[in-house]
Formats: sequence, C-alpha cells, structure tokens
Amino acid sequence: MTIKTDETTSSAAQGMTIVARTQGQLVRRRFFRHRGALVGMILFAIVFVLAFSSIGFGPIPGWWHQPWTGSGTVVDRGRPTLSVIPEFLGGSGVHLGEHPFGQDNIGKDYFALTMRGAQISIIVALTIGLVSTAVGTVLGAAAGFFRGKVESVIMRFTDIMITIPVLVIAAVVGSATGNMGPYFMALFLGLTTWTSVTRLVRGEFLSLREKEFVEAARAIGTSSFRTIFRHILPNTLGVIIVSATLAISSGILLETALSFLGFGVKSPDTSLGLLISDYKSAMITRPWLFWWPGLFIIAIALSVNFIGDGLRDAFDPRQNRVRD
Repeated sequence: MTIKTDETTSSAAQGMTIVARTQGQLVRRRFFRHRGALVGMILFAIVFVLAFSSIGFGPIPGWWHQPWTGSGTVVDRGRPTLSVIPEFLGGSGVHLGEHPFGQDNIGKDYFALTMRGAQISIIVALTIGLVSTAVGTVLGAAAGFFRGKVESVIMRFTDIMITIPVLVIAAVVGSATGNMGPYFMALFLGLTTWTSVTRLVRGEFLSLREKEFVEAARAIGTSSFRTIFRHILPNTLGVIIVSATLAISSGILLETALSFLGFGVKSPDTSLGLLISDYKSAMITRPWLFWWPGLFIIAIALSVNFIGDGLRDAFDPRQNRVRD
C-alpha cells in the first residue's frame, strides 16, 4: 500500500496554514511583525512631528509660543520648568511650564532651540543618506553590470576614497561649505560618503547579472539600460533600502561630530551637535543644556537603526513563509 502525502497535508498535520502572498505583502508583514522596527518607526515619527510642528518650519507656523531666535530674562538660572511627576506621587503635577527644557545663557528658550537643532540634524541626515545612496547605487550598478574598464575605474576610485578617513573628508567638506548653509553642506557630504553603498550594490549586481532571467533578457536584445532598471535593480531594492537607513543613521552622527568640532553647522543657525558643542562647559553646572540635544541625537540614531534592522529582516529572502 502506498501512502501519498503532499505539502497541504503535511502543513495541516503540523497545525500550520501556508498562504500564498506577493513579495511586497511578505515584506510588509515581516516588517510590521518586527517589534524593534515598530518602536523605532513610532519614536522617529514622534521626534519628527514634534520638531517640525512645535516651532514651525519656513513659512509654516508652529504651536509653540517661544521663538528659537528670541532672548529674554533668565529665570531661576534657566532651570527646566517641565514636570512629569503627578501631585499624588509627591510631584508638582504634569505640565510644560514657560521653558520646559530651560533657558540658555542669554535667556533663549531651550526647547525651541532643541527643536530647531533637531530639524536641521534630521534634514542633514536625510540628505546625506539619500544622496550617498543614490550616488552609490549608480556607481555600484555600473561597476557590477558593465565590468571591464568601467568597473576598474570606479572601484579603484572607490578604494582611494575608502583609504581616506570619513571624518577627515567630512571635516574638509564641512569647513568649505559650512558658511553656505546646512543644506549645501549635507549635499556635499552625501557626495563623499557613498563608498559602502557602491561596494554592496556592485556585489549584488555581480551576482544577479549571471542569473537566467538576465541572460534571457540579453538573448532577446534588451538594452543594457532596460536590463539594469527593469530586471536587476528591483531585485536589489532590499539592500539599497537597508543601506539608506544605515546611511541616514551615520549621517546624523557625522553631522553631530562635525558640528561639535566646529566644522559643521555654523551660527546663527543651530543643530543638535552645535548645541552640545556650545554648552559642553555647562555639563556640571547646568547639565540640562547638554542632556536634551544628546537625548534627541540618541533617539533619532537608535530609531533609524531599529527601522533598518526591521527592513533587513523583512527583505531577507530566506524568510519565504509567513504563518497565520
């Protein structure tokens, strides 16, 4: 007697239900089941909305009544008025007060200053991440697909860029473009921090260009441009997206380091790194001037890293089944 078993029977016997889903559905499902990614996404959204809605951005006004450029009388040595302990627990109640994050040396509201710093740091980090990812993707795709002299030129130039410490390149770029404003500085930094993305994308293209579907596209006369953007690039989106999140996280730390060293954002504008640099001497006497921008830097960097971890796991091709 022959006993026939199939995948459906085997799955039912194990108490599992296998549902057919598209690749996009699988990626979304894995991502939203990643707790760290969800926490990171919520945290980043809170910081982003708080920074851009509180003091406004450009012509759009915010809901916070204190401007980040205004000064005033320093009250109670600039101590924070924020209270989060309810009265029934022995605190003074939950309220923001006039200056929840305190005041600086000339009476500026430190909450407004921190929000402005968070705005600039987020914009700089996003710009660095997106520009470096775009440049790295183009160069890596060209090197991995065309091979030969194209690959040799691109990868030798990449090797030269890798041998120079990133902080040194960034310091030179920041010093040269800092007076042009944070946006130009972020653009030029993105144009110099693409090396890791280039190597990753090149590796993916070297692997995919030998696959059967690429050989089939070549056999029917598909142009190189169409082969790259229609057949190969969509299969590298996972690596590219994860690389972009890591580049954004590295971007905010790079901006912080440059501003702290005096090569980044220049006054009268500000950033989280510049706030830490300006008030590092107050670490002992008025530590809140150091804590608040530091906490926002940690929150942004960690949240983006968690999102990147979730995207990396979501795009993992080895996770090809999702249980109900």
